[in-house]
Amino acid sequence: MSENAKWYVVHTYSGYENTVAAGITKAAENRQMQDLIQEVNIPMETVVEHTDNGDKEVERKLFPGYVLVKMVLTDESWHLVRNTRGCTGFVGAENNPIPLTEDQVIGLGVEHREISVGFGPGDTVKVVDGPLDGFLGTVDELDPERNSVRVIVSMFGRETPIDLELDQVEPVKED
Repeated sequence: MSENAKWYVVHTYSGYENTVAAGITKAAENRQMQDLIQEVNIPMETVVEHTDNGDKEVERKLFPGYVLVKMVLTDESWHLVRNTRGCTGFVGAENNPIPLTEDQVIGLGVEHREISVGFGPGDTVKVVDGPLDGFLGTVDELDPERNSVRVIVSMFGRETPIDLELDQVEPVKED
């Protein structure tokens, strides 16, 4: 997340989420405030509905009545969002919106982060955290989406797979 821009939750009238999101985006463009209001998002999920005609996938709002806005909070940006038709206000104290925490933003899946890992399957890594701290092993599987890595370590003369988080291992520098 950028230093000043944070995600805020805006409450809307029921069914007005798309109207509010479009209104905020349009107003920010018209007033050249894209540097203050950077992104507007309506969290959606894809669900399968069972009907008489068979199954079909449908997009559904994750939080009906709410829109997420990534913005730098100033009086001007607050007024733009607050005075958008269909918006009833920010989540938080009346004139003091509370931004989402980094963990909440990641949990909602609003921002997608590019994760770069300095190792891959077959590489030798050292465990740097946890009960197996100091052990060397070979990367078997890597899943950056889930922040996990499976490492094969040799314990008591046996090859043993262990599942760790990405920050619990580091690549071994080969000379």
